[in-house]
Amino acid sequence: MIIDGKKIAEEILGELKGSYTLGVIMNLSSPASDSFVKMKERAAVRAGMRIVRYGPEDIDKALLCDGVLVQLPIANAEELIAAIPPQKDVDALGPHALVQSPIAEAISEIFVRAGVAAKGKKAVVVGKGRLVGAPAAGLLKSLGAKVTVVTQTEHSLEDLQDADIVVLGAGSPGLIGPDMVKQGVVLIDAGTSEAGGKLMGDAEPGCAHVASVFTPVPGGVGPIAVAMIFKNLARLARDK
Repeated sequence: MIIDGKKIAEEILGELKGSYTLGVIMNLSSPASDSFVKMKERAAVRAGMRIVRYGPEDIDKALLCDGVLVQLPIANAEELIAAIPPQKDVDALGPHALVQSPIAEAISEIFVRAGVAAKGKKAVVVGKGRLVGAPAAGLLKSLGAKVTVVTQTEHSLEDLQDADIVVLGAGSPGLIGPDMVKQGVVLIDAGTSEAGGKLMGDAEPGCAHVASVFTPVPGGVGPIAVAMIFKNLARLARDK
């Protein structure tokens, strides 16, 4: 099963209620940040919400919005994230977040729709970054999976060979080939990066032929995670 993330995202966004505003703190001169925020802005329109951009010097203004997101990478990221109160932390990057991270929410949604049960399964997460690896590992542990996190200094890609579930978040194009995972693996590719002007994932496209569930890049887990930002925004704003 190849997951159609755009279709799922449209369904989630279409179900949201409330004209809330998300303040995005970003490097206003960064083309990469501009590109990622534009994607969120398009999703905001579909959800009936809006985004207002702020430079880091205007964080006080951003905090007046219904929710706040720090677009990484950015200078003084830790300081900016720490300034966001839990009731406005839509990305769940703070230590006292009241919602689950968008990537964890997206993976949960995929598991439900694809009928994936993680309990007792061997799961391998490649990368331990705060946006993908760490929340994915936390989710899988909470679901009862036996989780191994592979980094450049811990464990090995050989651990993928007998994994039932694999989540990729290394940001290394084509890092994983179909010969590196077992037949029937649930493969969630969230390792988005750019190569040769194209958006690519950590998994080679051929991995779709051996996986029982596969999220392509682009169009897989990414759009769902963006939709979950606005689901979190609605939830936090409603519960204030």
